[in-house]
Amino acid sequence: MDERFTPRPVARWFTFAALGSLLFMLLGCAVYGMHIYTDPTTLPLDQRAMFEAEPKWVTSLLGVAAVVGTVGAVMILLRRRIAVPLLLVSLIIAVAWGIGLFAAPRLRDLLSTSDIAAVIIALALTWTIYWFARHSRQRGWLR
Repeated sequence: MDERFTPRPVARWFTFAALGSLLFMLLGCAVYGMHIYTDPTTLPLDQRAMFEAEPKWVTSLLGVAAVVGTVGAVMILLRRRIAVPLLLVSLIIAVAWGIGLFAAPRLRDLLSTSDIAAVIIALALTWTIYWFARHSRQRGWLR
């Protein structure tokens, strides 16, 4: 029998990790909100060009991934099993968002190295939160 996945008491760090997950997902919601409510005419020319080159469907994917991820993170905090599929959906949509950023030719040409790094870090953190939820379910910490 594999003892790695037997139910165990909830780790002391669980609540801190769940709160960190929620804060990251809320940050995604804030980024989406700022993107929606930003007036492009107030931006510097380079940022305005990026803003206008981003397709609306890519922006929508960001919003959906952030909202679904936030609900999933709340479910982790409440220790509910539904967090795992919600965070998987958020991860899949976030990957589609990242691909969409690179699929738009005008936008791809305007992305800097730091923009690309930010996208990769956001995707890595989203995957880590999904992994944390799966790990928690396997340990029996989610009901």
